[in-house]
Amino acid sequence: MRVGFIGLGSQGAPMARRIIDAGFETTLWARRPATLLPFADTAAKCASSAADLASVSDLVCVCVVDDADVEEVITGSSGVLTGLRRGGVIAVHSTVHPDTCRRLADRARARGVTLIDAPVSGGGPAAAEGRLLVMAGGEQGTVAFCRPVFATYGDPVVHMGPLGTGQLAKLLNNVLFTANLATAADTLALGRDLGVDPAALAAAVTHGSFALNRVAAVGGTLDRIAAHAGPLLSKDVRLVTDVAVTAGAASGTVVAAADAALARMNNHHP
Repeated sequence: MRVGFIGLGSQGAPMARRIIDAGFETTLWARRPATLLPFADTAAKCASSAADLASVSDLVCVCVVDDADVEEVITGSSGVLTGLRRGGVIAVHSTVHPDTCRRLADRARARGVTLIDAPVSGGGPAAAEGRLLVMAGGEQGTVAFCRPVFATYGDPVVHMGPLGTGQLAKLLNNVLFTANLATAADTLALGRDLGVDPAALAAAVTHGSFALNRVAAVGGTLDRIAAHAGPLLSKDVRLVTDVAVTAGAASGTVVAAADAALARMNNHHP
């Protein structure tokens, strides 16, 4: 299988390297040529545009930041759909609105191309070690076609269901994490007020709370998390809220807790 990869950021770059190291014929493209320099010592080829990359690929993996970037890379004048042959597959690893994937899938289908959503969770270190969580939404046969590539950087690779369910799973995962940030910070603060050392408390309960571990590791507040992850978490909570409102679904306490965490982060980083 010939694989094209677009989006060589902190998470995408190690994903692409895992594909290359696994022996797949790989082509890369980046909007910033400097991003390609770390791959000069690999067997990967570099394309001059997303369309050129797609023309020599059977599967194109897209791992850019947001909805606008995904749409531009796929449907732009020199985008993936301009070059990908009929029968080709696009896998959207970015975390975006499920409706974005459904809309792009309709445009791809008109060109004889299949699009699936396959957002990932775990970050750069997990990608480098081949243990990202991959949440795939789409037709079962297409997910099976992509699985050998996904398995180079993902373990587990979970087929969530129809197109869009991968994005929903990733967004709900991120909302739960964001909500847990607020409860973790409050737990450490309450412990401090009750005379319990925050570091000792974190050591005692850290195996039961990933969020608490993260908060404790950066000093017990959300300041540093806000600076590094605040905008992305805000985007994902906003997307879940939009999906829930559109579906008439009750978001419950998890979104309220996530909003509390975001409000706290925004107070530190307007």
